[in-house]
Amino acid sequence: MKRSSTMWSLRRGYHTRLFLLVLVVGLSLSFTGCATLSKGGDEGVRLKEPRIQPLAESQWNAQQQKMLTPLKRDGRVINVWTTIANSPKLAEKWLPFAFYFLTESTLPRREREMLMLRSAWLCQCEYIFGQHTLLGKSAGLSDEEITRITKGPKAPGWNPFDAALLQAVDELHDDAFIPDTTWNALAQRYNQQQLMDVVATVGQYTLLSMFLNSSGVQLDEGVPGFPKATGK
Repeated sequence: MKRSSTMWSLRRGYHTRLFLLVLVVGLSLSFTGCATLSKGGDEGVRLKEPRIQPLAESQWNAQQQKMLTPLKRDGRVINVWTTIANSPKLAEKWLPFAFYFLTESTLPRREREMLMLRSAWLCQCEYIFGQHTLLGKSAGLSDEEITRITKGPKAPGWNPFDAALLQAVDELHDDAFIPDTTWNALAQRYNQQQLMDVVATVGQYTLLSMFLNSSGVQLDEGVPGFPKATGK
């Protein structure tokens, strides 16, 4: 029993170090590591099997039960949360931060979903793109707009403000900086806190993309992936 307990502790410590490695890299490179990838919607999730397994409910300890039980929808918790929960200390800090962007952000829902979808596309994170395809539709985005997000700010059909939002995502990914032209365009409508939320939203979803891609988190049942026709 003692040996089994020791091995379990070693495995947990190993997974924690992997989590922290991804997060440190994400925090230091979160705006530069994704934008140079070739983009395409036909290959699907990068890893066909998880590197870090999502926790089944039977594996939850008391701390994990406290965190995950409120997140149940239709009797289950989605894979992103049950994967992060492998590191309870990390999950305890990350989940409130993540839910700020989902439920408390100062940005209008449709516009923050555009930021999240464009970030996911640039990072080729199909998991986030699929989840936020559903959330984006509930926020008022059409199927055509969601596909158009993959084509970027210069795609025909965007109004000037929507184009500026997508341009901000691209600039943050390319250079970790929003130039005056884009910043001032957003500032015509957004206050200071909303401008801060634009930058923080892109940072969070770039970091989360790195984590999900590297961990091999698989699509949840019933969640779509990338659009089929993206005009690569």
